[in-house]
Amino acid sequence: MIDPNLIRNNLELVVANLAKRGVHVDIEKLRKLEDNRKELQVKTQELQSKRNTLSKEIGQAKAKKNEQEANLLLEQVEKVAVDLEVIERQFNEVHETLSAYLATLPNLIHDSVPEGKDETANKEIRRWGTPKSFDFTPLDHVDLTLKSAKIDFETSTKISGSRFVVLKGEVAKLHRALAQFMLHVHTTEHGYEEMYVPYLVEEKALYGTGQLPNMADDLFHLKGDKKLSLIPTAEVSLTNTVRESIIPPEKLPMKLVSHSPCFRSEAGSYGKDTKGMIRQHQFDKVEMVQIVSPETSYQALEEMVGHAEKILQKLNLPYRVVALCSGDIGFAAAKTYDLEVWLPSQQKYREISSCSNTESFQARRMQARFRGQSGKPELVHTLNGSGLAVGRTLIAVLENYQDKEGNVHVPEVLYPFMGDTRIIKLA
Repeated sequence: MIDPNLIRNNLELVVANLAKRGVHVDIEKLRKLEDNRKELQVKTQELQSKRNTLSKEIGQAKAKKNEQEANLLLEQVEKVAVDLEVIERQFNEVHETLSAYLATLPNLIHDSVPEGKDETANKEIRRWGTPKSFDFTPLDHVDLTLKSAKIDFETSTKISGSRFVVLKGEVAKLHRALAQFMLHVHTTEHGYEEMYVPYLVEEKALYGTGQLPNMADDLFHLKGDKKLSLIPTAEVSLTNTVRESIIPPEKLPMKLVSHSPCFRSEAGSYGKDTKGMIRQHQFDKVEMVQIVSPETSYQALEEMVGHAEKILQKLNLPYRVVALCSGDIGFAAAKTYDLEVWLPSQQKYREISSCSNTESFQARRMQARFRGQSGKPELVHTLNGSGLAVGRTLIAVLENYQDKEGNVHVPEVLYPFMGDTRIIKLA
């Protein structure tokens, strides 16, 4: 959530910043709610002060054994209490309405974020690797595995409907090996602590990381008495481990990583990537989260991007790093880099990782704090990044490591996780 004090004291700055995202702020509504809040807060404080003064006077009257005066003062206190109850109820209603509106506003973007309406304005930062030249027409992952049915959409559709997949044999093994490889690198080389986290979370957790209220349609919600939803990413569970807590400064930075399935309804993606595994309702991801002090968060963002890059480099998969523009950046993010891997079948780069700094936006919602140099609790900064999306990495390996016979050669770094399998025969 945006700092309410910033909205109160510099509303024009907030409006101008959000306009870069294409977000319209109802200024009149905000000002009216804020004016009501201030007025009711002043009335509340005045009534509380009056009640305290009258209570002291009652004590003094009783000390003088002036029961008549004490009783009159007591009647005034009771009237003030009734008025205070009414004003406090009105204040709470206005406060809740104001908070609910503020919860719909996305994060302010960092000054370095390029401006633009959509992904066409994203800025390429760098490229790594050279796309392989094939002496044959490379197949996409669907056609490559069609004969062997190692990627089986027919069976998954029979079980669960569209946008699900069943992986078999060596392809399923490769999928598992990729996840294990990613976790191994992040925990042994990059200093992350591996976590196993819940796949079902309460609304409070989704609100904390910014999925609620705006992105409710993109979630899978469970029916029943307890309001639980399937996680769209392990970021939700990992980040909420510090919710409503004050972290000792010596514990920062916290670097957490988890492999989990992710569940998304893809409500706004009708007609996009309907073929293959690019866009699924269920997919696996290795997620990185960092909890850091504010002054180090942009250094941590660059570091996190480097950690995701290292996985692609070790797999020798060509990629590029892109800074998302103001119109393409996520709700909670202040700045985001995407990593896009080269897919030979499409002859273009496709997203495989997204790394974001949310600054204090999530922390304010979760009340996640640490004690700074002043000794007073301060909000931490939270970051998240894919390290990487396992299914999309699987696609990239299959397509980039295929040969003309229709086989896939396993990248050497995966040998320790693949046993004796060096070539996956798909023809």
